[in-house]
Amino acid sequence: MRRAHVLALGGAHIDRRGQVSGAYVPAASNPGTMREDVGGGVFNALRMAVRRGVSASLASLRGGDATAETVARAIAEAGIEDLSAVFLDRTTPSYTAILDAGGELVVGFADMGLYDLAFPKQVRRARLREAAAAADALFLDANLPEAALERLVPTTGGKPVFAIAISPAKAVRLKPVLAGLALLFMNRREAAALTGAGQDAQAADMVAALRGLGLKGGVVSAGDGPVIGFDGDGAFAIVPPAPRRVADVTGAGDALAGATVAALLDGQALRQAVRAGIAAALLAIESPRAVPDFTARDFAAALALVPEPEEVA
Repeated sequence: MRRAHVLALGGAHIDRRGQVSGAYVPAASNPGTMREDVGGGVFNALRMAVRRGVSASLASLRGGDATAETVARAIAEAGIEDLSAVFLDRTTPSYTAILDAGGELVVGFADMGLYDLAFPKQVRRARLREAAAAADALFLDANLPEAALERLVPTTGGKPVFAIAISPAKAVRLKPVLAGLALLFMNRREAAALTGAGQDAQAADMVAALRGLGLKGGVVSAGDGPVIGFDGDGAFAIVPPAPRRVADVTGAGDALAGATVAALLDGQALRQAVRAGIAAALLAIESPRAVPDFTARDFAAALALVPEPEEVA
């Protein structure tokens, strides 16, 4: 059976995660540990989607430094075709997160100027246009600047375009192309940045505000709160199960997005696809890796913990 093929464009860079050993003290030296891995919103999500059965290509940007080789190796090891451009005189983008002892984010620092500089021209490359034509779907993140998104999304020929909001500051880049997206993954802070509504808005009001911006489908996460989803069939909520252990919350939203997209491309309706996404997010939270290792049995056990969706009036 042919696997669906996804072309992803966006972040693939070095992720550094420092975790404080004890109580976090602001404006002071805090003992802890630092881990380094290859991450990026769409790359993390794409690796999860590949593990859930899709094939994939990735177009990102990197520099000419040693960390670029690390990124390229991670893409190859994930079984993903690498269509990225390399700028030998630039530094590979990076993201550094500082976590408290419980694994919650204290602050994140993004050094990603290369994406803003070069993506608008890169999306016009003939090779990328050919890859987009051959793909079954596109998967983007808001590491792409607005100019690149506006050039890319209208040219997809009706193929589904999935996107990840990345952060409240970057989510607003997606406003001009919301009507062209099949589904946007975001958290409540990112939804609030798009709509101008408060983070504590009622689910129905939040969905109405997002629809008012032209968005046809969305998935809104809220930490351990209900995940809200909506499409042309209505809106629903799923309360995620409590993690059996918390190792690191980094990458949970990306795992949710990747597994949901894989399930959609496998023919599942959004409600059941989001259940699969929540199972993947649970495994990510319980793992020290942003993209966890798991077996089919592990995934089935996590999925069994996820309740059925409830309709949102």
